[in-house]
Amino acid sequence: MEKVDISRLKFDENGLIPAIVVDSVTKKVLTLAYMNEESLRISMEKELTCFWSRSRKELWLKGETSGNYQHIVSITSDCDNDALVVVVEPDGPACHTGTFSCFTHPVYESGERHEFSYEGLMELIAGRKTDKKEGSYTTYLFEKGLDKILKKVGEESTEVIIAAKAEDKRETVYEIADLAYHVMVLMTEAGISLEDIHRELASRHVIDKKIKQEKMT
Repeated sequence: MEKVDISRLKFDENGLIPAIVVDSVTKKVLTLAYMNEESLRISMEKELTCFWSRSRKELWLKGETSGNYQHIVSITSDCDNDALVVVVEPDGPACHTGTFSCFTHPVYESGERHEFSYEGLMELIAGRKTDKKEGSYTTYLFEKGLDKILKKVGEESTEVIIAAKAEDKRETVYEIADLAYHVMVLMTEAGISLEDIHRELASRHVIDKKIKQEKMT
């Protein structure tokens, strides 16, 4: 993919371009802010989000006073080059109110379609541990303890192997989903977060890339 030069970006009549900030792990939209050419250059140089405050009429380095810096992973423009998506690793809440995202007030939700996320599932699992619900299988696992959870992880791992060996894609998907759920229960029991796994996998990606480069030289 060819990189877009800043000069090709279309800033509005006030010299601004909207920047949608997205969490690199959760993929959640954190905030919508505006950049001018100077703040965009600063953002790229520092790899920290820097915006133009329309109310204060000044540059604003996110986290400079709060400590909630946003470390930039990537910046991508849209097809018209008049809007940006900034993927970041945040040090803390994005919103001045202290919430993870500025977008916290539902306007409409479909009665039939429901948004799924691993983060949402982890929250539900954690809730079944702290606020036990009668009849909940997840609560049952936590009540039985680590040995029971480990046993289920082992059983589901075996089921995945059997389904995969049979080359049954549908059954394999089903069993992998079961395994993923039980692993997430184990993670909650062990105090391991999705971010912990993300960081570990990200570090392995860097190592793998280095190994491949060494083999090529």
